[in-house]
Amino acid sequence: MTTLVLALIAGAVVGLALGALGGGGSVLAVPALIYLLGFTPVAATTASLVIVTATSATALYAHARDGAVAWRTGALFAAAGIGPAFLAGAAAGRLAPALLTGAFAVIAGLAALRMLRPADGPSGPVRPVRAAGAGAGLGAVTGFLGVGGGFLAVPALVGVLGLRMRQAVGTSLLVITVNSLAALAARAGTGGALDWAVIGPFAGAAVLGAWDGKRLASKVSGAALQRIFACVLLTVAAFMLIDVIV
Repeated sequence: MTTLVLALIAGAVVGLALGALGGGGSVLAVPALIYLLGFTPVAATTASLVIVTATSATALYAHARDGAVAWRTGALFAAAGIGPAFLAGAAAGRLAPALLTGAFAVIAGLAALRMLRPADGPSGPVRPVRAAGAGAGLGAVTGFLGVGGGFLAVPALVGVLGLRMRQAVGTSLLVITVNSLAALAARAGTGGALDWAVIGPFAGAAVLGAWDGKRLASKVSGAALQRIFACVLLTVAAFMLIDVIV
């Protein structure tokens, strides 16, 4: 019963962040699965992809209803990340658990620091090479660490592709969904036995939380939500890094 309650609470937080910010919530899924629910690092990153795919697809639908998704731009950006996400996903299952956890902690810490910085505005005309590079890098991060990468996608869509923030949030969910599916396909059969009795409730709570996050985004300042989440994420990253070192 305690495990079920923890899975529901963690899932709700993940969904809330994804729905409100277009990313970031999935970065909490992996540490929650490891430290609260007893998953191994490899199983946690694989399970996270299942949860992220379901949640981001739901949140994408909610944003698409409001016309806040740049479908063509998002599809091109996501296409650049499919190959790297697939390759990185296949390689991640062969990494040592401590290395995977340490890499995740570093990425989570960088994501938190990036969230605390003001969002960059559009940086001029879109350069295809830069856009492809950003998409490929995001796909690789998704494949290795089992995160959607929205915390990287939103700044890239604003700064590299020139989207407005509201549209970047919705479009990032398209990118997350595509990359997560590619990474999940590569990990099929490599993540060990997954505990679906935990993953199911976690994903269900995350899906419901994504709808609440979408409503919350219209009522609370996005900058305030981002600062609060960044502080939580920075604390989690520090804890994971200390755990690996000690």
